[in-house]
Amino acid sequence: MGPPAGAASRKASLRRELLAARAALTPEELADSAAALARTALTLPELSGARTVAAYVSVGREPGTRALLDTLRARGVRVLLPVLLPDNDLDWAVYEGPGRLLGAGRGLLEPAGPRLGAAAVLDAGAVLLPGLAADARGMRLGRGGGSYDRVLARLTAAGAHPALVVLLYEDEVVARVPSEPHDHPVDAVVTPAGTHRFGR
Repeated sequence: MGPPAGAASRKASLRRELLAARAALTPEELADSAAALARTALTLPELSGARTVAAYVSVGREPGTRALLDTLRARGVRVLLPVLLPDNDLDWAVYEGPGRLLGAGRGLLEPAGPRLGAAAVLDAGAVLLPGLAADARGMRLGRGGGSYDRVLARLTAAGAHPALVVLLYEDEVVARVPSEPHDHPVDAVVTPAGTHRFGR
């Protein structure tokens, strides 16, 4: 059985709207928001106190993560980056700097180092998630590929409870995200303008 048609179609419609808004951002807006996002994220105790952070390399019009990755690494944090597997699951490797990123499928950039296995994410004290929106309940709208649904299910099955943080633009914090039973709430959203927390 697939998801209820209503939630799936509402998600698809919302994704189209949000991607169109991102497409309208200027290069200056992208650069400014990436710098502000890094400053805001680095004030999070969940990040400043974590020895290992699972993150990702932003591509295209996503909120920029490069400055954040480099600052975490400079602070001695072990940063894990995803490697997309053929079945859409995620393997992980350590971020060794911008010169050690390789082009991969779908326009992604992946770390060049040794693959650590899908379970490596269980070591993370915080997991940074890509997304397109989140709501006041902490429900996240992803791109629909399901990769991070698998990561979140793996964390839950292992009894691991890292801080789950979504990186978004401010106008992507919306009143309500269509949700399905398998969707997993996050702990916080970081935008260039500030942090939204969800108490649980």
